[in-house]
Amino acid sequence: MFSISKRSEVEPFHAMDVLAEATKRRAAGHPVISMAVGQPSHPAPQAALQAAREALAEGRIGYTDALGTARLKSALAWHYQDRHGLEIDPARIAVTTGSSAGFNLAFLSLFDPGDAVAIARPGYPAYRNILGALGLKVVEVPVTAETHFTLTPESLEAVQKKSGVRLKGVLLASPANPTGTVTGREGLKALSDYCATHSIAFISDEIYHGLTFAGEEASALELTDEAIVINSFSKYYCMTGWRIGWMVLPERLVRPIERVAQSLYISPPELSQIAATAALGASDELDRVKASYAANRDLLLDRLPKIGLTPASPMDGAFYAYLDVSRFTNDSMGFAKRMLAEINVAATPGLDFDPLEGHRTLRLSYAGSQAEIAEAVERVAGLLK
Repeated sequence: MFSISKRSEVEPFHAMDVLAEATKRRAAGHPVISMAVGQPSHPAPQAALQAAREALAEGRIGYTDALGTARLKSALAWHYQDRHGLEIDPARIAVTTGSSAGFNLAFLSLFDPGDAVAIARPGYPAYRNILGALGLKVVEVPVTAETHFTLTPESLEAVQKKSGVRLKGVLLASPANPTGTVTGREGLKALSDYCATHSIAFISDEIYHGLTFAGEEASALELTDEAIVINSFSKYYCMTGWRIGWMVLPERLVRPIERVAQSLYISPPELSQIAATAALGASDELDRVKASYAANRDLLLDRLPKIGLTPASPMDGAFYAYLDVSRFTNDSMGFAKRMLAEINVAATPGLDFDPLEGHRTLRLSYAGSQAEIAEAVERVAGLLK
């Protein structure tokens, strides 16, 4: 039931392979609709773009402090006050080169080679690959309807008993990729308390915060000062290519993270920090973007079951539909290739997210325009017939 990967090799990230092939087909003139990668089709907020233009006109873009500008960290502290009613010391905030840098910094600072870290299966494949590349043991814990598609203290206890390992870390995403699971305050508290009791580092991936459609969106910071929270401007703020994110850290970890960040990254890009600071004030514009995702979600919830594709998990948050395709195939990779070749729709095979059961699942991103999503569904319906 449970699996521990001891391989240090980085496994393929099929979503990026599919995206590369989709890009080639589009360049060759094919009418490709990409639902493979979680990239908003909307541009960065206008305030962010204007701030970047003004900074470029001045022409003074350079290094900043390794953990980011004081202005952006203060703006992020205000964000937590506004959204969560929390008073966060800006000194506990580390600005990062995307959330990916945040995961690297957290793993390097918290763990030693051979330490065991639990992640959900299905889950974001980069977790598995980064942990494995750093020589850490990846403990994949299956999340099902029985566990409400999230990690629980009981499932963590079971995996340790089954495998004989002692966990040093737990990584949870809410909303989650690919399942869309939103772990509410009660579930987060149970995990946080369990980790505190057993001296386990608790890392909360909150990069899809702001994109919750059902359930209770809570930050781990509402429950404990010991969680390591990682967030990003990529998803809700529509700034994937700007490569800018942040962490909120326990005070004791700020200096260790800073030392590693100085060596690996020098500093996050100043231009992106300037734009991100402005983006934090653009919630009205961004909530309209979120409403477009909600309309896409409603369309998929209505249309997909009618063509034989049922969600394998709730679509409560993020912008993904994780689908059971076992009625049509037991080879999700082959099915994704066929979709791209025959109907010019790019999707991600479930094997990215679940090496054991993902051959029966497929992930669709609905971060595009409603016209594109509707057209893609009609193409898929025609293929399935």
